[in-house]
Amino acid sequence: MSDPNPNPEKDELGGADAKNSQVPLPKDDTAVKTIVGMLLQPHTKTQKFWETQPVAQLKDATSLPEGPIEPATLVAKVRQEPYNLPGQFEWTICDLSSDDGCSEVYNFLKAHYSDSALVADYPREFLRWAMCPPGYYQSWHVGVRVKTSKKLVAFIGGVPMRIRVRDEVIKMAKAIFLCVHKKLRFKGLAPVMIKEVTRRVRLQNIWQGVYTSRVDVLSKPVTSCRYWVRMLNPQRSQDEAVRFSERMTRSMTIKLYKLPDAPITPGFRQMERRDVPAVTELLRNYLSQFELAADFDEDDVKHLFLPRENVIYSYLVVSPETHDVTDFCSFYTFPATLTSDHTSATVKYAYSYYNVATVTSFPQLMNDALIVAKQKGCDVFYASEAMQNTSFLKECRFKSGNGLRHYYLYNYRLRSALKPSELGLVL
Repeated sequence: MSDPNPNPEKDELGGADAKNSQVPLPKDDTAVKTIVGMLLQPHTKTQKFWETQPVAQLKDATSLPEGPIEPATLVAKVRQEPYNLPGQFEWTICDLSSDDGCSEVYNFLKAHYSDSALVADYPREFLRWAMCPPGYYQSWHVGVRVKTSKKLVAFIGGVPMRIRVRDEVIKMAKAIFLCVHKKLRFKGLAPVMIKEVTRRVRLQNIWQGVYTSRVDVLSKPVTSCRYWVRMLNPQRSQDEAVRFSERMTRSMTIKLYKLPDAPITPGFRQMERRDVPAVTELLRNYLSQFELAADFDEDDVKHLFLPRENVIYSYLVVSPETHDVTDFCSFYTFPATLTSDHTSATVKYAYSYYNVATVTSFPQLMNDALIVAKQKGCDVFYASEAMQNTSFLKECRFKSGNGLRHYYLYNYRLRSALKPSELGLVL
């Protein structure tokens, strides 16, 4: 994304001249080999950076061993002091548990995280859901402020995860919502943030990571998944409807994407707190078949899947005969404003999360998910090719999207790339 205004407001941004000056970086670059260096934005020129990192390279020989690329070091050897920022800036920890702290991050991301054509509006509760899982570290929610005005001008959120790689469960780090003020981009501030988050991650004895990119291939992906799109409400999301209507008339488009008024599967209902143990067992059994997958326990399931209005929705199927939980589906949502030709429209997006079908057919289960997503006011539903999702995409009238999401491991090499159907992970 290009800088929309080369002349920043000096009193707000600490006197930085975004056109003529570079933010000076500390000379010590030992932490550039970073777990969360993965979070450099895909639109930046990061290929050279990734060639310096312990990640699988496109030119790597197939005979290289599988496993960690670089060994872990002693935590005691990790730098104890924060990295130096340019004089006008200071580090801050953003407290997402407080209303004021969460609102500050929300307002900053809404103003600076999206591009000019799509302005995503991640609700405050969505931010807490995404960045505050069980065992999260508040110190990993790192911000940069201007010393004089205390204005937040950069943010990155670090999140701990457990990922199973084949038969081994590994503690990993992912980072989300890396964002720099639009008037300070490409001036060198992001690398310092990445180094600082890396330092904090390493203090917790975590040395591997998992990350994704869109469009650009940063290094050798573990796998690449295409997202498919299903219209739920063509009347509201007209720009999306035009893209996927195959030159049909409006009435034909509405008829094609029409859904029943209610789910059709007997025993289909919203997940409740009492379902956490059963859903955990269902998810763990399902994810065990994939080569790279999330490793969930009951605390994770309670946080990630219990329904939260306008954030995450989860549904399951209970057998009328045995009363066992046999099937499960989930999706998360957020609104966004689409702008084009001096007009704008708000569209509510739903993204498929984790789904398990053992008794109900996958197409029927996901068709019920589409129905309840539309009931919740969603206009468009996205699903990737990961796991067993290809078994329902065409039958449920999804259309193939244009872009790919590339998945990578940091400081861990697989012998060969995976198929999307071997990936049990949603990032």
